Amino acid sequence: MKEQVSHKGRIIRMTPQTTTVAIEQHAACSSCHAAGLCGMADVAEKAVEVPSDPYASYQVGDEVEVVLKASMGMKAVWLAYFIPLLVLLGVILLLVALGVGEVAAGLCGIGAVAVYYLLLWLLRDRLRNEYVFTIK
Repeated sequence: MKEQVSHKGRIIRMTPQTTTVAIEQHAACSSCHAAGLCGMADVAEKAVEVPSDPYASYQVGDEVEVVLKASMGMKAVWLAYFIPLLVLLGVILLLVALGVGEVAAGLCGIGAVAVYYLLLWLLRDRLRNEYVFTIK
């Protein structure tokens, strides 16, 4: 398994704190086995913020390679897909077992997933600090 996930891109903005890199979708994304999980296959261009390196000699317009540890990608898949599925199924199965109607259990399950995603949104700054891209 690969230890890093990388995408080629172009620097579009630089500040003392962050460097913004535009990552372009390539035809290779459609043949990748993880294209459905990545999110890169869904957009034509995506901007990624990378902490600026004060000693780097990059300039706006330079072609660079943006890298993320593969383990962080798998953690993102767990947070975005698997845990919400477990929340949904857990709430529905629990409520049906307690005798609540299926429609009400389904709506409560969807509500629980909405609360889960709201929690992720509230923790976005903390999560952003964990998912640090680097320029290679």
